[in-house]
Amino acid sequence: MVAEALECLGGNGYVEESILPRLYREAPLNSIWEGSGNVICLDVLRALQKEPQARDALVAELRLGRGADRRLDVALDQAEAQLESPDESGARRLVESLALALQGSLLVRHSPQAVAGAFCATRTAGDHGYAFGSLPAGIETGAILERAWPE
Repeated sequence: MVAEALECLGGNGYVEESILPRLYREAPLNSIWEGSGNVICLDVLRALQKEPQARDALVAELRLGRGADRRLDVALDQAEAQLESPDESGARRLVESLALALQGSLLVRHSPQAVAGAFCATRTAGDHGYAFGSLPAGIETGAILERAWPE
């Protein structure tokens, strides 16, 4: 996101008179804010092994979104399958799939369809570009922007 902001501002975003250059330099540190990503993933594995009821509660929460979007249903199936035999070598992939599945489940239940549909298309079905703002055709960007911009 910071790189996209820098691109939008061009040279004005690069000069030291603004805060953006500092944000750009510090952006790689964002991934270690609460500890390294790997440690967090290992903590999730430990919690799943130590407290099996936590896994059951998570699966029950994820399933509340089932049936609202076919793309999410596929992601939920994949996340549950990964929970069957979690191991250290797949910990990052597991935690990422659980996070996306949970986000999707919450969005289909508690947000407008335009928002949930865009998330499911781009995050659970993978129909996204690699640059900010490269959404697939059919996304209701007008509805999403109306929701984001208060009058």
